[in-house]
Amino acid sequence: MPAPPTETLATRRARTGPPLASGASALLVLGFVLMSLNTRVAFGQIGPLAPVAGFSPAALSVLGLLPPLCMGAFAPLAAVLRRRLSEERGLWWASLVLVAGAVLRMLGMPGLFAGTVVVSAATAVVNVLIPVLVRKRFPRERVGTMMGVYALSMGVGSALVAAVVVPTAQATGSWQPAIGLAVIPAILAAAGMTPQLRHRPPQPAAGTGTKRTGHPHVARTALAWSLTAFFGIQTLAFYTTLAWLPSILVQAGLGRSAAGTGQALLICGVAVGGFAAPVLAAKRADQRPHILVTVLVCVIGFAGLLRAPAGTSMVWVVILGMGLGAGQALPGVLYAHRGRDHDHVAALSTMAQTCGFLLAATGPILAAALHTATGTWTAPLTALTAVLLVCSAASLRAGHDPK
Repeated sequence: MPAPPTETLATRRARTGPPLASGASALLVLGFVLMSLNTRVAFGQIGPLAPVAGFSPAALSVLGLLPPLCMGAFAPLAAVLRRRLSEERGLWWASLVLVAGAVLRMLGMPGLFAGTVVVSAATAVVNVLIPVLVRKRFPRERVGTMMGVYALSMGVGSALVAAVVVPTAQATGSWQPAIGLAVIPAILAAAGMTPQLRHRPPQPAAGTGTKRTGHPHVARTALAWSLTAFFGIQTLAFYTTLAWLPSILVQAGLGRSAAGTGQALLICGVAVGGFAAPVLAAKRADQRPHILVTVLVCVIGFAGLLRAPAGTSMVWVVILGMGLGAGQALPGVLYAHRGRDHDHVAALSTMAQTCGFLLAATGPILAAALHTATGTWTAPLTALTAVLLVCSAASLRAGHDPK
């Protein structure tokens, strides 16, 4: 009887991830965290600054629309950079563009609009490449933890800068220095990713070949559309809530100060859910229960805002934030687990984020239109709840590998 085939080094690395020396691992984790802290900083500045800076409603609408629209439009650029540069170099160049965009946003209103486009384009590249980097550079058992760290760091970075923009604007008498605070984490992200420029991917062992695993174009697969449905609807709900939660809370009977507190609590809930969901989901081969629980928590949060007394609003805001945070972080684990190789992970991530962010850009606009037509936030919140429930069935294919 012939001996069973020996597992090759390439196969083992594809299954478990590459080993890392302690020094290289520390630098990789540091760069990863600094990159993650910076990823949503610029987008969390406008809301707190709006009352102080006197931005017009039209300007606020455009500034809210640009990030998801540009992140969807520029997500395919990540695939080009990855093929030509590698994930590490693509992220490093993206961090430099983030610095440039953060500086440009300080140059008056035209600079704020143009810089937001630049920052959003760079963030689109980061969004796509981060799951591929995690799958490629970390052991498989750490994928969930690292995607949780990514989501938690995004929330922490955004919350920290959002907390100091108003005092900075009041102390300096101008919104430009407050916007300029985003330059600091952008520079730290670029510095943190610089050591990764030395990384060279391991060469395949002799006899294993270099041919890539074949797979159909992702747009022809049910898996890709299921991932897109889950990410797109969750992101639509996230950006719609982020844009209009203060107004929803004011109409529910809370003061403007309390509504601002609600926005901060939402971000805290997002950070908690964003960390917990991938850590728990990555431990299992089947993530369908995690998808359903994520949708259920979001639905409970929206239902609480619709029906509960104003005095309990903050409880439902935190619950909603945890669900929305889980919905933003869980797709990273799904890409890594469903992708058969690094190319497949990148393709799934690119398609889901291109379509998902473009879909999400319509959320705040449609919610505003429904609010204008009905005079209350009941219709937009009910519509979001219904869409989440309907699309949960379409999302289930993304949670498992059929036998």
